[in-house]
Amino acid sequence: MKKFTVTPLIALALTLFLLGDGYTKQITLRFAHQNPESGLSSKNCVSPWLKQVEEATGGKVKIQPYYGQTLAKGKDMWNAVKMGITDIGWAFHGYWPGMTPVTDVISLPAMSFKSAEKGSEVLWKLYEKYPAIQDEFKDVKVLLFYTSPPYTLITREKPVKNLDDLKGMKIRMTGGGPTDMMKALGGIPMLIPMPDNYISLQKGVIDGMGAPWEAIHVWRFYEVVDYYTEVPFPAVYFSIIMNKRKWDSLPEDIQQAIMSVGGVEGSKFWGRHFFDDMRQTGIEKVKSIGKGDNIIELTAEERQKWIDLGGKPVWESWVADMEKKGVANAREILNTTIELGQQQ
Repeated sequence: MKKFTVTPLIALALTLFLLGDGYTKQITLRFAHQNPESGLSSKNCVSPWLKQVEEATGGKVKIQPYYGQTLAKGKDMWNAVKMGITDIGWAFHGYWPGMTPVTDVISLPAMSFKSAEKGSEVLWKLYEKYPAIQDEFKDVKVLLFYTSPPYTLITREKPVKNLDDLKGMKIRMTGGGPTDMMKALGGIPMLIPMPDNYISLQKGVIDGMGAPWEAIHVWRFYEVVDYYTEVPFPAVYFSIIMNKRKWDSLPEDIQQAIMSVGGVEGSKFWGRHFFDDMRQTGIEKVKSIGKGDNIIELTAEERQKWIDLGGKPVWESWVADMEKKGVANAREILNTTIELGQQQ
């Protein structure tokens, strides 16, 4: 039998084949998230989206998730992504008041959108349209944005049915517009990271907080609060961001595949599955423990008082502040936000 000899030329050809189109090395990207893996939002939104990324890239990308702050703390996530501690990160902008002030338009109180899916769509469209918002994210690659729905006010020992009930209460809010609103309404805003709020409520460090129904359920706040008031609170917003150097190192087809499940459609997916789907689940949980009668709706007259006192003045303050900082089209950005939120 004639022996087959691997000549240097054949060996080189095989090597080039393996390193070229005939072989694609799988790219592993680290993803850091604040919330626990066992939470419903992680199961219903985060994990399915990570799988969407892997499927969109045809398996060329593998996402390694790090849940529950195991790779980076929530409040440290922006810098963790910038520095490359994680490749992709979940960023909650309420942790960093004043860092993205133009983008904060989406978290002004009493905005026109009612659902997280709609708010998320609005925010992505604002990002696409306005360079002033794009500039605030120049140090990272934004894969998508998402918002909460307007927050619910939850309180420990005292129901809130009107503004007089709220005065002097210590209420956990996020930075920026939500903090400004609480001051205008007569409450005392407290800035506390989400993982620390359960014990803060339990020990009476705070009297209550603004929270979406997703957080009420996932963080088990129903164990330490008794009352739930639907008020014209602000929504908050998040971004899924990627280290810019890592993004630039990816082949163009991989970038396009990732953004096929990012952008406006990815934003709507996160808003819908992270928050909107959780509303009824949270309400059902509260009812199951006998507190369903403690879900309070403001009267139309009272709701308007909250908007007039803590909503519209905060809008005007935001416009004035942005114009002082050189954002000449701040009023246009506000009006566009309201108009987009009203569109079906």
